Amino acid sequence: MSVYHADLPALNPNGALATREERHARGMALRKTLPRRGHAEWAPAGDRGDPVAILERQGAGRIASLLPVRYARMAASPFAFLRGAAAVMAADLAHTAWAGPRVQSCGDCHLANFGSYASPEGQPVFDLNDFDETLPAPFEWDIKRLGASLVLAGLEAGLSEDKARGLAEAAARAYAGEMERLAPLTPMEIWTNRIDLMAAIDDFSDRKARRRVRALLEARLESATLHFGLVADDRGAPSLREKPPLVMRLPENDDAVRGAFARYVATQPPERGILLSRYRLRDVIFKVVGVGSVGTFCAIGLFATADGDTLLLQIKEAQDSVLAPFAGASNFRNQGQRVVTGQRIMQAAADAFLGWTHSAEQDEAEDIVRSSGHSLSHSLSGAGRQFYVRRVKDTRLAAVGAEFVADSLPDYAPLCGRTLARAHARTGDVVMLSAYLGRGRAFAEAIGAFSVLYAEQTRRDWSLFKEAIAAGRLPAWSGAA
Repeated sequence: MSVYHADLPALNPNGALATREERHARGMALRKTLPRRGHAEWAPAGDRGDPVAILERQGAGRIASLLPVRYARMAASPFAFLRGAAAVMAADLAHTAWAGPRVQSCGDCHLANFGSYASPEGQPVFDLNDFDETLPAPFEWDIKRLGASLVLAGLEAGLSEDKARGLAEAAARAYAGEMERLAPLTPMEIWTNRIDLMAAIDDFSDRKARRRVRALLEARLESATLHFGLVADDRGAPSLREKPPLVMRLPENDDAVRGAFARYVATQPPERGILLSRYRLRDVIFKVVGVGSVGTFCAIGLFATADGDTLLLQIKEAQDSVLAPFAGASNFRNQGQRVVTGQRIMQAAADAFLGWTHSAEQDEAEDIVRSSGHSLSHSLSGAGRQFYVRRVKDTRLAAVGAEFVADSLPDYAPLCGRTLARAHARTGDVVMLSAYLGRGRAFAEAIGAFSVLYAEQTRRDWSLFKEAIAAGRLPAWSGAA
């Protein structure tokens, strides 16, 4: 039986498990391979690609009518541009130095992709909450993207460059500190470790922020019972509400998404299948989501019992990770399975309804490929669409973190760093990483320096991006929110 992993650094060369002492020695040795201060460097490669061209190539695989919304959202600010330009930064990170250890990477690790959600027990936890780009990759890539996002957010909040840089340093120090805390724990203790948001809020230095965020959480934990305002109940026949132009029906795509949902239900394990058999798909609506995801195929399915009890599931297109050209292709043929596996690996409390599926066109493509005798792994990149499925997440609850960012970035930055370390420790060698990072001061200073340099690069790219819109090279919708 094969084991899915980002790396297996806990093994000796002969395949035997390595002791903590051996793993610690490897981490210390990495300091000679790449000194921690070496992470500070950033300069664009001489053959660096045009960032606008990278976004154009990415857009070629998306729904063309939604690209103006995507580009308008990205044009709002340098931070908004960074959010949508994961492909640009992935290409840049591939030209930076890394020490060697790999982890299951988020792949799009900016501060807005952290947030709160309710665990299966209904408790608010804080974690990464976006995995569209997840892939095994060097551990530094996520930290550098997080650091750059914190610098940009700090500058946009009116902080000085020194204080904005301090946010990136605080996140990196917290990352190292969490690795040090986790290193002595057993693998099982690390795997089940969660970040309780209420407890994290209690540690905030800003008393007003503590009170405000706790009040937001208490109010929003109840919002799931109201179906986030998406469901209309007309005489016991629930349906989904349209909110044009970003939430609306697209009848021409209705059959395709219903078929994909049916394949998802049919392939669930027996225990999930029993639960889903109590529901039937009653309505489908399409929704524009996020910044980086705009243009991908995304829909919400309303499932209901005969008595009108409802379950909302989201189906979202999964494309190749932006990291794949640089970190290596996914082990999974279906990109939805890549996303689901990455989320299950990185989150301490993952959605029980996670699954993957595909469009009917892919079934047809597989039949053609099999009859031709060619390899499926090289033939399906453009055939049909691949999806992952999850419960509709409470965006109001997930946004709690983003809403207190403006008031409490100095508290939010280390919380994100700590959370990222916990996620990386599930697949990376926490002992080796902790030994390499030490107490984190040198590493944090390097990440701060890199983050300032890359934030400036992002501002330059953003200017080029806006010029492309003004020149008509890229379409942008003036009504995008």
